Amino acid sequence: MSRICELTGKGRQVGNNVSHANNKTKRVFLPNLQNVTLLSDKLERSFKFRVSTHGLRSVEHNGGLDNWLLKTKDDKLSSRALKVKRELKKAAAAA
Repeated sequence: MSRICELTGKGRQVGNNVSHANNKTKRVFLPNLQNVTLLSDKLERSFKFRVSTHGLRSVEHNGGLDNWLLKTKDDKLSSRALKVKRELKKAAAAA
């Protein structure tokens, strides 16, 4: 499974370990991913995602999963998150 947040698209970053002697070796900075269950108010269901802690805080700041998905661009979302977004749009159109 890739180390990418399903809601924000945040992935790994590459940098250097720098020793006291100023030797540089490549290293990888991985995002802090958590398996979480987020509730959708409009669909009245829960969804499991692998989300970075930064992404989880952003979702809570925006007022929940529904608001976050509707505000976020499609290219940042995973295929599972896009499926939920489509369901939200269908439910909004039907209501």
